[in-house]
Amino acid sequence: MFATGSRYYGLESATLAVADPDGLPRTIAYVRRRFVPPPADATRIVEHAFAAGERLDRVTARYLGDPTQFWQLCDANLVLRPEELEEVGRTVHVALPRL
Repeated sequence: MFATGSRYYGLESATLAVADPDGLPRTIAYVRRRFVPPPADATRIVEHAFAAGERLDRVTARYLGDPTQFWQLCDANLVLRPEELEEVGRTVHVALPRL
């Protein structure tokens, strides 16, 4: 369902039976909740201090080789909103991608 590099890859899917506004049965498919692994379990490879004008996707491409893996940095730094990591001077931990 999701590409191997997706944060949702490997999560279990489920369905929910509901009624639509007309009372007709309808099934909604969804992916079960994703729990963020504890950062202490990750292998940190580098710490990076953000400079003015840097973007998270470029930092991720530099260290992980893929700009779409920004969520790995979010996980390693326990942030929900990626823009929180882009503060000038903020040091972020870059960890090895989880397999």
